[in-house]
Amino acid sequence: MSKLRTTLRNPVRVFLILAAFIVVAGIVIERGTDEFTLQTAVGQTNDTLQTSEDFQHLDRANRAFINLVTRTRPAVVQVTTKTQRTNSQQPSNPFGDDFYRFFFGPESNPQTQPEPVRGLGSGVIVREDGYILTNNHVIDGADDITVILANGREYEAELVGSDPAERNGGGSDIALIKIDENELPSLQFGDSDALEVGEWVIAIGSPLGFSQSVTRGIVSAKGRDEFSGRIRYSDFIQTDAPINRGNSGGALVNIRGELVGINTLITTGGISMGNIGLGFAIPSNMVQQLMPDLIEKGKVVRGWLGVYMGAVDHDLADKLQFESPRGVVVRRVINDSPAEKAGIQPRDIILEFDGKTVQDVQHMMHTVAGTKVGKSVKLTVLRGGNQEKELTVKLAERTAEVVGRSEQRMFRTESEELFAGIRVRNLTPEVAERYGYASDESGVVVIEVAESSEAEKEGIRPGYLIQEMEWMPIDNLETYSKLVAKLKKENKEKVLLYVKSPDGRGGGYVTVKVSTSDR
Repeated sequence: MSKLRTTLRNPVRVFLILAAFIVVAGIVIERGTDEFTLQTAVGQTNDTLQTSEDFQHLDRANRAFINLVTRTRPAVVQVTTKTQRTNSQQPSNPFGDDFYRFFFGPESNPQTQPEPVRGLGSGVIVREDGYILTNNHVIDGADDITVILANGREYEAELVGSDPAERNGGGSDIALIKIDENELPSLQFGDSDALEVGEWVIAIGSPLGFSQSVTRGIVSAKGRDEFSGRIRYSDFIQTDAPINRGNSGGALVNIRGELVGINTLITTGGISMGNIGLGFAIPSNMVQQLMPDLIEKGKVVRGWLGVYMGAVDHDLADKLQFESPRGVVVRRVINDSPAEKAGIQPRDIILEFDGKTVQDVQHMMHTVAGTKVGKSVKLTVLRGGNQEKELTVKLAERTAEVVGRSEQRMFRTESEELFAGIRVRNLTPEVAERYGYASDESGVVVIEVAESSEAEKEGIRPGYLIQEMEWMPIDNLETYSKLVAKLKKENKEKVLLYVKSPDGRGGGYVTVKVSTSDR
């Protein structure tokens, strides 16, 4: 008895005794058998787990996703390209490490003989007679386009129409290709405007060449326009469904099996090229609006008003006694533009366009672009803060020539003459905001690139920021002009530049040839 009391006074021994009791209690000895049965920790067997209500809900959701993928995946294809060019003409990877390097491998050693450059992307069959949507940057400049179906069959494709992001005044980066086949599996368009943040979506494509890959995520945000410096008409759906190199041109699908977006690009942390949960897709409603032009004309025809616009912020909205911000502020009117001819003035606030309330800059830009060229449109402006005026404007067509002339006319007095096929101007706060550069950036902005020049072949476009020339930093137009004069005296045949692409998302060194006339 005293020994038992001693044992009970020792807490360690008491704990061990209790533990042993629990283990023994967990064993059930079934009478009449020689078997011992251990009770499960969850208190039920696998059989009862699989018949539980919670499991049934999970199983139905799981089966729904499997069925969704089974129905939609056959309509997503792999797109491969081959382009004959010299290495010096290959797309330069400094210009958008989230964009151009999506589809081109590492650069090879320079060769004097042309060698094929191979590209990789995805596409979506949207009509059973062979029409396939993809991104323009997947097929841009390709000599040969090959489509590989889900069943492995290969077809040569032809380009029907494209809307390049950085040419023809800036577009959406959509392209339409076609293969000679019928009765193909296709995806129906869904209403991207009806998408809700938090809604489940799946992405299907060929990341890194792994065709028919499926990832799942949600709609993280809508109406993203942070890439407007690089893709002029951007209104992206943001998703955390993993997207990687090769996914561009693939499908973003809702749980109804409808195509709600064309996966286009990702944003990375700058170190890794892989996905970090920031993927962006072109909304299906925008794509549907562009397709008729691509089929009928091979390009997208957009209306042009001829103004530079700014947002109506909360402070201005309060001053104007608006319930919430709406409309756009006219910052500048381009000479001889439809806007000037209609009587629009700087500092006017455009409230309505063609009977529709103007929500913001992006809404106004897309509304004008989607209006038929040559149409006379009524718009309402607020002038002087209290005077409403109704004006009529006849829209012109937005083309690269129109945009180029207007920008050259605006910036000619404060720009440098062409050198190495490039004309530049100072990086002002207004220009930095337009192209998405940080307020503390330095350099000069490209406003014109000569057609067929080496600079154009190397991928330099209007809006790119030049920050170094021959290892020398460029602070502004003055330092740039001095360096150009020095290089002309030295009769340089090639010039090394350090450039950044719009939105500051890509940067690197590139060498351009200097023509004899520039030396």
